[in-house]
Amino acid sequence: MGSKFLCKLLRVPKSGYISQSLTKHNGRLLSATTVAQSLSLPNSHDLFRLQPISTVSNDNINSTSTQPQGKPKMASSLKDIELSKFSAIADTWWDSEGPFKPLHAMNPTRLAFIRSTLCRHFRKDPLWPRPLEGLKILDVGCGGGILSEPLARMGAAVTGVDAVEKNIKIARLHADLDPVTSSIEYCCTTAEKLVQEQRKFDAVIALEVIEHVANPAEFCESLAGLTDPGGAIMVSTINRTMRSYSTAIIAAEYILHWLPKGTHQWSSFLTPEELALILKRASINVKEMAGFSYNPLTGQWSLSDDISVNFIAFGAKIE
Repeated sequence: MGSKFLCKLLRVPKSGYISQSLTKHNGRLLSATTVAQSLSLPNSHDLFRLQPISTVSNDNINSTSTQPQGKPKMASSLKDIELSKFSAIADTWWDSEGPFKPLHAMNPTRLAFIRSTLCRHFRKDPLWPRPLEGLKILDVGCGGGILSEPLARMGAAVTGVDAVEKNIKIARLHADLDPVTSSIEYCCTTAEKLVQEQRKFDAVIALEVIEHVANPAEFCESLAGLTDPGGAIMVSTINRTMRSYSTAIIAAEYILHWLPKGTHQWSSFLTPEELALILKRASINVKEMAGFSYNPLTGQWSLSDDISVNFIAFGAKIE
């Protein structure tokens, strides 16, 4: 597909209804459904059925995992299919040109936000070489450790957890290459299990994780349960807008091939309002939100007021 069509995808306007957006290709107006069908996207007919956003919002906030009668409830909100996806590409975590290329590119911008907000919250000097020294930080869904390692270099005592054992093995091997990062505690476990172990941290971070769990509300309750009173929590995800479908799925997975097809499910995305409400119900006050904007001309990410696609929320646990 041509660059003009891609640029149109990057500028799809937001709408109160899911089927309102049109894009232009070779002088023809194409509906979002037609775009999806031309790219062989799954369930395109159902996805673009006229449906108010508010209807989806309630489902996402209150979603629960279905459990067979007579069986105990699983101590994890993770979806098995999501674990399988990431297990299949675990060996590529530190390949900056591989399936995790978008996360590598976004990492400096994510770290800038984390450093700034944590230093402000805990009254530390952000200009100090090790500004996070003295803080215990939990990286939930740490993957291969691409966030855990720079946090450790900033002085934090980092614990990284992931439910995929291959991810933890890769993270440990890479961390051991540097004496500074070899102190990171990596565990193949879940946030829910850590709550049962009564672990506590100054700050809990879950980046690009919540859109892959079965129950966002229970997941956020676990994050809150792992945070000391007055501690910090950060959650990043993708907004559920027409523009995010165009960029995070159509462009990233089917045109640019930055991510394997099927990495994201649009219906699992949360709006900023939904995330703030979920966190509030878990006794977390959201104090700040920021967007991550991608410039296709420079290939760089930057912090932005635009939260229509990628965004991050910073909150504090109620004391």
